[in-house]
Amino acid sequence: MKEKRSLTCVECPIGCSIEVEVENGVAVSVKGNSCPRGKLYAENEVVCPKRVLTSTVRAKSGEMIPVKTSAPVKKTELMNIMKEIKAVHPELPLKIGDILVKDISDGANLVVSG
Repeated sequence: MKEKRSLTCVECPIGCSIEVEVENGVAVSVKGNSCPRGKLYAENEVVCPKRVLTSTVRAKSGEMIPVKTSAPVKKTELMNIMKEIKAVHPELPLKIGDILVKDISDGANLVVSG
């Protein structure tokens, strides 16, 4: 059975209104996107949504360090990843881009952000 889903693309500032036709868990038609990034976003969003996760970790000295995943991770994994992040307590000094956890999910690393 075909199902239609309406999305607003978040890949660029345009924010295209996209309509995706889904059949058996697969995007079979994407309309309304202005660029190829919108098509890919819509296809992924209806099948397996992903997000870059941003958070903070507490250094051993007590300071809070901003972190993020180096690539989008599955939304279904966010809570598991947060449990791992909670256990991270790095030593200072650190710089932006330092890897705190290698391959925290599907090849994405947990890195120090700005």
